[in-house]
Amino acid sequence: MARIEEGRGVHRVLVGKPEGKRPLVRPRRRWEDNINMGLWEVEGGGDWMDLAQDRDRWRALVNMVMNFRVP
Repeated sequence: MARIEEGRGVHRVLVGKPEGKRPLVRPRRRWEDNINMGLWEVEGGGDWMDLAQDRDRWRALVNMVMNFRVP
């Protein structure tokens, strides 16, 4: 098996230890979070899963959110 030279970056990644700390970042926004935020802006809340069970109401809500403009 070929040996990796110690000076190469690959060797440092495999054998080395990371220095410092990871930067603190905001958690990623999930798809469900976007749905809840849109529902709060347009309708003032509610459970989107219950709403999605009624296809006609869900379609009306989606159209309303897509056409929603912030003044």
